[in-house]
Amino acid sequence: MKNIPVSVEWKNDKLFLLDQRKLPGEEKIVVCENLQDVIVSIKTLTVRGAPAIGIAAAYGILLGLEDTGLNEINRVFKSRASELVDARPTAVNLAWAVDRMLACQEANRSNENIYECLLREAKDIHQSDRESCRAIGEHGLDLVRKHPNILTHCNAGSLAVSELGTALAPIYLANERGTKVHVFVDETRPLLQGARLTAFELSRNGVPCTLISDNMAAHIMSEGKIDMVITGADRIASNGDAANKIGTLSIAIAAKYFEIPFFIAVPLSTIDLSTPSGSDVVIEERDGNEVTHFHGTMVAPLGVSARSPAFDVTPSELIAGIITERGVIYPPFPGAIKNLMIE
Repeated sequence: MKNIPVSVEWKNDKLFLLDQRKLPGEEKIVVCENLQDVIVSIKTLTVRGAPAIGIAAAYGILLGLEDTGLNEINRVFKSRASELVDARPTAVNLAWAVDRMLACQEANRSNENIYECLLREAKDIHQSDRESCRAIGEHGLDLVRKHPNILTHCNAGSLAVSELGTALAPIYLANERGTKVHVFVDETRPLLQGARLTAFELSRNGVPCTLISDNMAAHIMSEGKIDMVITGADRIASNGDAANKIGTLSIAIAAKYFEIPFFIAVPLSTIDLSTPSGSDVVIEERDGNEVTHFHGTMVAPLGVSARSPAFDVTPSELIAGIITERGVIYPPFPGAIKNLMIE
């Protein structure tokens, strides 16, 4: 795919992030030179998407440590890790990537080349995500060929990960290999990740798509124009419940009513066996100004109360299957997930 945007890049001991707040109008690169730069970038959604956040954190924990001695790295590493994990609580890939970096630090705490070891680990996390995206695309390819008219929500494409994306990976591969795919893109209020990001990357890669507002999804389903729904997820509990961008639950309920299969596409790092069910997921609550304002313009009465939960949880009984880099798993999910994770 020649026109895949790159969300995260490491060069010359600095972290380069494509500023997703500016898309599609401007492709601006934010250069992170220290830990606080990364934390701010994660909190403000400069970088977003569970896998991309994890990759950014793996690199970000190293910023400023390239000329630091062994003892100082060991002294500050855990506190730096805690600061990163606290930046956004719902996406499990953030904690997963930081835990990998912590394990690498612990294994090399007596190694004078500890920084090089940690950098290799971060690069391995990045490369593994690329490989996972490609594998998710291959495993989901037949589903897209069978159900080529697809609804997406939020952005689970290359901007959310390292390369092809999760939910968009099988769509990209199917389109590239000749399937006549058409994607209905949910705009995804309040921050419009579907309109600004998914429509942006699909369009520049020649994938036919139609943008719709969130409240049009059920109507388009009723017209018989959607064969399948695919979304990503920020955390999947051990029972198969999936936390994803706010609005996903509404789509899953509508899909169930219209007997349209609803699939989730994620790398295994998004599955959290330590979270028993969706009710145990901490849902990030963002500033209500994201609802009362649109691109800085007030669209609601001054002083009106507003809420902005960033995610909701789709119960496993509404999910037809979960597409992973090891294959597609189907209900009942508890046993299927456990078997997949111990392979």
